[in-house]
Amino acid sequence: MLIATEKALDLVEIAPTAKPPVCKLMDYGKFKYEQSKRDKEARKKQNVVEIKEVKLRPNIENHDFQTKARNAQRFLNDGDKVKVTIMFRGREITHPEQGRLLCLRLAEQLSDISTVEREPRVEGRNMIMILVPTHKHD
Repeated sequence: MLIATEKALDLVEIAPTAKPPVCKLMDYGKFKYEQSKRDKEARKKQNVVEIKEVKLRPNIENHDFQTKARNAQRFLNDGDKVKVTIMFRGREITHPEQGRLLCLRLAEQLSDISTVEREPRVEGRNMIMILVPTHKHD
C-alpha cells in the first residue's frame, strides 16, 4: 500500500479468490474504464434471440402456406426462434388434427434448418409449436 501511495497509484485486487489473492499497482480509474470498454464490446457481440411468430389457419391454401414457410425460413436463418400459431375459428377447433398436420408439414419443410423445440399443442383457440434454428450465425 505504501508503494502505491508513493507512486500515486492504487492497489487493485485482481483475483480475490486466488491463494494468495492477486493484486496490482495501477490507476483504478483507468482500470474501470478499460473494464467498461471490454464489457461493452462483449455486449455488442451477444446475439439476442427473438421469437418471431407465423400465424396460419387450418384450411390455408398451398401458395399462402409456402409464403408463410419462406417467412419462417428467413426468421430461422436470422437466428430467431419461430412460434407457429394455428388459429382456429368457430367449429374448426373440433378438428385439431388438421392444425397438427399443418404444423408437422411446416416442421418437415424446415427440418434442414430447424428443430422442433415444443411440439404442437392446443392452447385455447390456437395451436402453438416452436421451432429453433439448428445452426448459429456469427
